Amino acid sequence: MILAIASGKGGTGKTTVAVNMARSIGNAVELLDCDVEEPNDHLFLKGTLRSSHVVTIPVPSVDGALCDNCGECGRFCEYHAIVCMGGPPLIFPEICHGCGGCAIVCPRKAIKEISHEIGVVEALDCGTVRLLQGRLKVGSMLTPMLIRSVKERAATTGTVLIDAPPGTSCPVVAAVEGAHAVALVTEPTPFGLNDLMLAVDMMRALGLPFGVVINRAGMGDNRVNDYCRAEKIPLLAEIPNDRRIAEAYSKGKLAVDILPEMRAIFLSLYQKLLALAKERP
Repeated sequence: MILAIASGKGGTGKTTVAVNMARSIGNAVELLDCDVEEPNDHLFLKGTLRSSHVVTIPVPSVDGALCDNCGECGRFCEYHAIVCMGGPPLIFPEICHGCGGCAIVCPRKAIKEISHEIGVVEALDCGTVRLLQGRLKVGSMLTPMLIRSVKERAATTGTVLIDAPPGTSCPVVAAVEGAHAVALVTEPTPFGLNDLMLAVDMMRALGLPFGVVINRAGMGDNRVNDYCRAEKIPLLAEIPNDRRIAEAYSKGKLAVDILPEMRAIFLSLYQKLLALAKERP
């Protein structure tokens, strides 16, 4: 069962929900930290690094002795990773998507492919939780590709939790794609509601079952509750605005370890996500 934790904006408590739910489930669970630009689940689930896998993509390399500067490769590339201005092609590997089309269209067969690193996928053992996290190489823009590489190494059985990147852009879509149910974490503020509405539109466009988790409940207003009621969106959990939770977070500790009574909230959330997933057509 694949369950994803997402949010329309950063800072709502998505990671808090993901790591605490992973710890609360109890039996063997795999958590994928797909926020590959700044993974931080490992700060809360202290563990031992078991393996590290370098992720590469094939990028073009031009043989100057064969190239006649015809420009076909540059005209073909939709991502402008090859630019031809009358001389030898200029290659920008950071934005190349590794499709290999440039090598196919080159009439002189002057292009070969070489490996280019975009990041690493690390596996950590954290007690009952197995953590997989991606780390995007500085300067790389291929976030979705690294996220897919993390997901490809996930377990095929048992419970898999995905800690998605914040927002509603391509990396989020890559992270939640294929999930059986998604929890959207928000906060009871005007900013939280605005970005929740964007995330809801994304979930509906993707056709994924989803519900809402309100973090820091009680600190703002009831507009998020009213919105969920009006849109018939399941309210999966409300996490109280408790200073002790924030203090635990600031020290890299889990709320369920500091406040054992919080475990019931995250176990209930897990059960409701499973129920949502079973409703998926």
